[in-house]
Amino acid sequence: MELIRQYFPTLTASQVEQYRQLEALYNDWNSKINVISRKDIQNLYEHHVLHSLGIAKVIEFTPGTQVMDLGTGGGFPGIPLAILFPDTEFHLVDSIGKKVRVAQEVAQAIGLKNIRTSHSRAEDIKDTYDFVVTRAVMPLVDLMKCARKNISKSQQNALSNGFIALKGGELDSEMASMRNICTVWNLSDWFTEEYFETKKVVHVSIKN
Repeated sequence: MELIRQYFPTLTASQVEQYRQLEALYNDWNSKINVISRKDIQNLYEHHVLHSLGIAKVIEFTPGTQVMDLGTGGGFPGIPLAILFPDTEFHLVDSIGKKVRVAQEVAQAIGLKNIRTSHSRAEDIKDTYDFVVTRAVMPLVDLMKCARKNISKSQQNALSNGFIALKGGELDSEMASMRNICTVWNLSDWFTEEYFETKKVVHVSIKN
């Protein structure tokens, strides 16, 4: 938890409390449903919460922004971002029902009012959003094929509408066909932990 306060020192008391509650909630749910690797649950704040918040280092969502978290699993990156941006609306979507339930229950337990969840496939979501965020769910080309229709034409943020993906490792081949619409940031520029040495945030601009 101290990691979150270290990198985001302007959190309100209520935000700090919401982040603090995540540890007990995810440990409890993980004992029933394997949402996070059993070996990795002890790294909840570094590998999952802080990693999710890497998106906040490249964009500060304006109030009223609409975001879909596609393939949210147990709520990442959507729940950590929803705590940080209470005036942004988040739609957490996953095709695995039991994982969506965990995200829904955690959000409800900490009092998040800016989240809704859907047990659904991307192809079945018809709404539009300023951004679709993901955490290494699928290759960018595939992501664009199934969710490009969900990107709104109305622009209200400093970054142009599109996809924001948390990625790791070598991305050259994955991005070869879309370099002119991609921007990549290294999370190691902000977070000094070894885990982030190969972690990146990729923004894909979509002009519909």
